[in-house]
Order: sequence, then C-alpha cells, then structure tokens
Amino acid sequence: MASIMPTFGLRRLPLLNKFRSTLPPPPLRLHRSSSSIALPVAISSAASSSSTYEGSEEPESNTNTLSIAIEEPRNKNKKAKPFFPKRGETLELVCETLAFKGKGLCKVEDTGYVVMCDRALPGERFVGRVTRKKNNYSEVTKVKTLSPHRDMVEAPCEYSSHCGGCRTQNLLYEAQVRAKEEQVRDLVVHVGKFPYKDAEFENVMKPIVPCDMQFHYRNKMEFSFGPKRWLPKEQLADKSEDASNVFSLGLHAPGFFNKVLNVDKCFLQSEPANKVLAAVQDCWRNPELGLSPYDCHSHTGFMKHLTIRSGRDAETWDPQLMVNFVTSSYKPELLKPLVDKLAVFPEVVSIMNNINTSVGNTSVGEKEYTLYGKATITEILRGLAFEISANSFFQTNAHQAEILYKLVEDCAGLKGDGSEIILDLFCGTGTIGLTLAKKVKHVYGYEVVPEAISDARRNAKLNGIHNATFIQGDLNKISESFGNDFQKPDIVISDPNRPGMHTNLIKYLLKLKAPRIVYVSCNPATCARDLDLLCHGSVEQKLQGCYRLTSVQPVDMFPHTPHIECVCLLELC
Repeated sequence: MASIMPTFGLRRLPLLNKFRSTLPPPPLRLHRSSSSIALPVAISSAASSSSTYEGSEEPESNTNTLSIAIEEPRNKNKKAKPFFPKRGETLELVCETLAFKGKGLCKVEDTGYVVMCDRALPGERFVGRVTRKKNNYSEVTKVKTLSPHRDMVEAPCEYSSHCGGCRTQNLLYEAQVRAKEEQVRDLVVHVGKFPYKDAEFENVMKPIVPCDMQFHYRNKMEFSFGPKRWLPKEQLADKSEDASNVFSLGLHAPGFFNKVLNVDKCFLQSEPANKVLAAVQDCWRNPELGLSPYDCHSHTGFMKHLTIRSGRDAETWDPQLMVNFVTSSYKPELLKPLVDKLAVFPEVVSIMNNINTSVGNTSVGEKEYTLYGKATITEILRGLAFEISANSFFQTNAHQAEILYKLVEDCAGLKGDGSEIILDLFCGTGTIGLTLAKKVKHVYGYEVVPEAISDARRNAKLNGIHNATFIQGDLNKISESFGNDFQKPDIVISDPNRPGMHTNLIKYLLKLKAPRIVYVSCNPATCARDLDLLCHGSVEQKLQGCYRLTSVQPVDMFPHTPHIECVCLLELC
C-alpha cells in the first residue's frame, strides 16, 4: 500500500513561511535565569479508552509541576514590583504565548507576575478573574475579550467555544503548529537541560510536521448521555422553560464529569460517523422507546455512552463503522429500535453493547455483546491490516500515524538485512513493532494491558508475521529478571503514556546500553525529563547518562488541540 506522505516540515508550508518571516517572535522567551516559576504541566495517569478524546478536560486533581525558568526583564534598572493577587480580583492581561496543555501564559504589566488562562491565545488582550493561586503564579478565567488575538480565524464548529476539545479552532492553524514547536523546544531546553545556544542543538531540533488533514481525522469519538443539557452562561437566558429537562447526548463541558453539552455534529469525526450520530439523536429521546440516560448522581438510568469507531475494509478500503452502546445493564430489546435504524447504513458493519454496572464514568464494560454484524472492524496502517474491537487501543488519527511510524522507522535506521532485534516497550496493540517486523530478525513487545497483548498477537497472525513476540507485563514494576525473555536488542522503541517512563525502566535502559533508543512521546514535558536522565543522568538518583540526543521531531497528531507528539532519537555515546 502506498503511504500518503505529506511534507516532513513546515518550511514547505507556504502560509507558515509567511508568518515566520513577517510576525515578530512571541514576546516571552524561556531561557535559563536565576529565578524561576512553576508552570503547570499535566502528568496524568495512563489515558484510558474512556476518555472522550485527547482534548477532554476533567478536574486536574493529579497535576504535577515542572520548574521552568522565565527570562528576567531586559531593563535591569526597572525592578519588578511585588504582586500577590487575591482570588476574585480582576486583571487586564495580554496573552504572550501558549504554555503546555494549551493554556495562555500572561504577565501582569509592570510586575512580571505570571498568570495562566484557559482559552487565551497569543496577542489577545482580555480581562481575567483570578480563580486559583499557586506558589509563583495564578490561574485566571477570561471574563471579557478587549481585543482579539493576532491570528484569529472564525471557528467552523458551533460548539468550539464550549466543548473540551477543539479549544484552538479559532487560532490560525499555522500559528497553532508554530506554538507547539516552540513549546517542545522550550521544554527540551529547560526541562531536558540541553544547551540551546549550542550550534549542534539546531540540528537536533527539527521543524514540526503539520497535519494536512485538519478536520474529520479522528477514527474514534465517545459521546455521553445525560439527564439534562448543559448550557453555557451566555445561553442560559435564551433557554426555553423546559430546556433543563431535555435529555442530552454529546461531550462533557470542560472540567466537569457530570455536565454534558448536547452535540449534533462533530468536526473531528468522519461524515459517515456524523450521520450515525444524527440518526441516534433523531430517535433516542422518543419516550415510547424507554431509553433513559444515566444519571451520575442518582446512579440510575440505562444509556451511558455512545462510541463510534471508523475503519477501512482490508480489501476494498471502503469505510467501516462500529457503533458501541455502553449501558448500565443488558437489555437488548430496548436497543433494538436503534439497532434497526443504524443497520441500514452500509458503513455500519458492527453494533456492540458494552455493559458497565459501575458508577464510574468509564466506557469499558465488564461484558460485551454483539447486537449486529461482527465484533471487529479493520484499519489499514503502513500496508498492514489491524482488527479493532470495541475496547481496543488504536491510534486515533490513522492518517497521521502513517507519518509518525515512518519517522520511527527512519530513526531506527534499520540495516535492511533482517539481522536486528527490536524491543518495543509500551507496545499497545503492536502497531509500531508489526510495521517493522518484516525488516528485522525479531520484535519483542511489552504492554501492561492484557487485551492489548491479545490484539497484538491476533494482528500478527492476521498479517502473517511470525517473528514478533508480545508479552504482558507492567514496565513500571520491572524486576531484576527483566530481559531474560529476549535477546539484547539493537534498537529500543519506547512509546509510554503521559507519565513517561518509570525510573526503574530508565535504570534498566542505561544498564542495557542498546545502540539506539527511539522515544515516541505524547507528553513533551515528561519526555524532556526522561531525555535528561538518559543523556545527563542524575546524581540524586545515582544515574549515569550514556546517550546522546541526535533528533527531536515534533508531530502534530491532533489539530486544534494542545496535544503534541514527538519522535526522539538517542544514540549510545
């Protein structure tokens, strides 16, 4: 299968060239200095399949911080005044740049005091109200925009201002990727402790790879049912008298697990998936069907989630859809009218029912039933066919995953003679390792999720790959015997979740001394931390670094969201 490969770099993106040459650099630059503040960096637990999507927000109760130095004012004669804002105080601010997680970073005029604001974009002047005070900075909520940001565009989605996903849809795409590239650079410099003034560092940092498919790129979307529609403040006055009693099916409001914004169409998923969503919205509220939405407070109700997954037929490449209803109990007779309505769509080849009896907000069920068609759909990735079940983990942007995996292969630097051993850590369903298996001697994959290991083994068999071994195990709890099950690898590929790699695993890799490590990261903050340990070591943790960072390649996998993927290459010194 011929891969669709857009240009690997922004210098060939005409609009971005224009902006790089004509716009001044962001006012705030992150450099080393004697003073520092702690900026919030989300280091959440492992992302589960129950997440609405990568841009969704839940209350950040497990948020750590990384210390990032902020440049002192250049006018040393002008001393910053001490400033300690109180909760509820309003400030007039200008957003200077985007920090990690997409929050706007601002400084209070004449004081240099740093505040963070969600949905504030570079160049925007606004009034913000202080909602939370941290050690050396505060968080504010935007009250009123005084002048818009410099790269403002009109967001095509009517829900973009209120749902938790496409928070930067109204920011020019070239400005989005420019900000992401700067975030990666700043984190590698200040958290990874790599010398940005070194001429060699410019060769290490690669320009970000943009996504040429900026909408309809997601192959999985999860929607939630709710007993009441959540409305933003500005719409409360316009609601009808009974609007608060109308059932809702849509996405969670940012920061709330119990408030659902009703959504009739999502610009992230495919058009066939939107037709399925519209069909469900058209009939599920009919009182004659008796389909009650689940209430997370009273723990009553039947309908919990609707998940729509998209794929392609392995032979014809025709689109395939899987519809998964997550309910609190098994009552197929209640779902039959919906099944009959959706079965007429030619793209719908699978309708599943996951039963989740817990009070939690997860979409993974304890039991699973096939209501129509088959239990899996397929997706094509780098010439291989992958079977995807209702609860499988799979790259949610298959189009851009083609680009990502090609970059991984390039970094691996395979000889092509089939002599090399690959150790694939955090292998998931084996997608990276399997795409490389036919060019190496053997692939050994490790993953903690048993279902993912089962999927990896099934996909190896489906593609006739016999030189891949997948082992279930927790890489955060490796023992002294770890490594006895495989030969010493020539290449290690590590693709951890957001918390990054555990210190025990880093110790093992430093002891293993594989010639090359390809680090694939969905969190550049924890990635930079791990790169520091692998290259520079740590006196406190008794680690001696033995690798040289030779390449950092940011990749935009999820346009209009703050999320950034990176592919990093480390070579043994």
